[in-house]
Amino acid sequence: MSVSSSPPARRWWALALIALAQFMVIMDTSIIGVALPRMQDDLGFSQQNLSWVFNAYVVAFGGLLLLGGRLADLFGARRLFTAGWFILLVGSAVAGAAGSVAVELTGRAVQGVGAALIAPAALTLLMMLFGGNPRELTKALALYGAAAPAGGTAGVFLGGVITEYVSWPWVFYINIPIAVLALVAAPALMPAGGAGARGSIDVLGALTVTLGLGALVYAIVRAPEVGWGSAETWGVMAAGLVLLGVFLAIQAARREPLMPLSIFRTPNLGAANLAQLLLGGAWIPMWFFLNLYLQQVLDYSAFPSGAALLPMTVLIMIGMIALAPRAMARFGPKAMTVTGLLVLAAGMGWLSLVRPDGTFWVDVLPASLVAALGMSLAFIPSLGTAISSARPEEGGLASGIVNTSYQVGSALGLAAMTAIASAQGADQLGNLPALTNGFSAAFLGAGVIVLAGAVLAAVTLRSSRPAPEPAAATDRPAARDAVAGH
Repeated sequence: MSVSSSPPARRWWALALIALAQFMVIMDTSIIGVALPRMQDDLGFSQQNLSWVFNAYVVAFGGLLLLGGRLADLFGARRLFTAGWFILLVGSAVAGAAGSVAVELTGRAVQGVGAALIAPAALTLLMMLFGGNPRELTKALALYGAAAPAGGTAGVFLGGVITEYVSWPWVFYINIPIAVLALVAAPALMPAGGAGARGSIDVLGALTVTLGLGALVYAIVRAPEVGWGSAETWGVMAAGLVLLGVFLAIQAARREPLMPLSIFRTPNLGAANLAQLLLGGAWIPMWFFLNLYLQQVLDYSAFPSGAALLPMTVLIMIGMIALAPRAMARFGPKAMTVTGLLVLAAGMGWLSLVRPDGTFWVDVLPASLVAALGMSLAFIPSLGTAISSARPEEGGLASGIVNTSYQVGSALGLAAMTAIASAQGADQLGNLPALTNGFSAAFLGAGVIVLAGAVLAAVTLRSSRPAPEPAAATDRPAARDAVAGH
């Protein structure tokens, strides 16, 4: 099936599958949130190490995204899209059947590998299908962008339903029928082009960036337990930084690197990716600790805890699809990115006022809605800027980098906020004032992260005309193939 001859209805069905893929890979970061206390009891996680149920997935996901993009370049986006769904299916089966901490984390890491193949292939397929029509591309990117935060927040609600009325393993098993559906539908809906690029695979680069990121996250998570001044903390952190330095050296030396460093000379690309990194570093810790506050302080069971965050999902969907594009058209992406980050910071600051004897209606709902509004205003403009800033021949690489930025920020932000929360008492289960102090510190820390993002975006992003077409370079005939090229 060629892209140009694809019937319009089929292209929009293909977009639905692409949006479902984005929804799923992000939902898998959040659906475990409500189930964490049950998993902690059944598998023996400590309060501090509980974040590894999230981080095992995100480290593999974020660390391998660029490799996934390169593999899609060499073997075809549709082929990698299908392979990613199969690997996600296997990882979900392992995670659901786990009877120990080690097996659970292994399953989560395998899920992350699958997601790292799905995400860049999905965005490449979207650009292949809609890149020739800027107006349709704007609509497609809006739906695709809305699927990410909506998946993250909806995962909390769905996880609550499953944990309350079935059992926690089904937060993983639910992926299996959806993966089967994707495996059946992809050959019929997705374009088969995009393969045929020649070159080598930078396995060493992918390995060093993934291990470096994992080492940094491990050091930060372990620091409250072994001490920030301990040899273990600084040794592992130094090893992580060395590995990331080796990755950069490899990218500078290789003729065909995963991430050509020259791309960061492109105006606005680095600034937009920094905004996405800090956005992930604030948003993910917020929902993680908000869920724990609902269950461990307000004593909500799994289903009410998930339902409590459903209003955020509704507001994010409205904001992403209806509000953000119109606001961008009037004020431009820089103004909306900075405004959204500031609104999100205000929501985080409000959440930091949570009380041990608080209520959902006073302590959670209004602040979470403010945060959701900020997220919906900042996400689409910064995503569109990151993709559209690159030259046509670097469009696919830019999409891989922005996905990586958000996931890396999520992992490092959660690790850092977990350390801060534990240091302030969040590891003292049953002690409501101590737990609340810890969660409040995490919300405040996340607010500082996103406030820093707003300041940096205001300083580093260049203003552009209102109503930009995301990835506007795809208006050119060669854009479809260029975007497919990582």
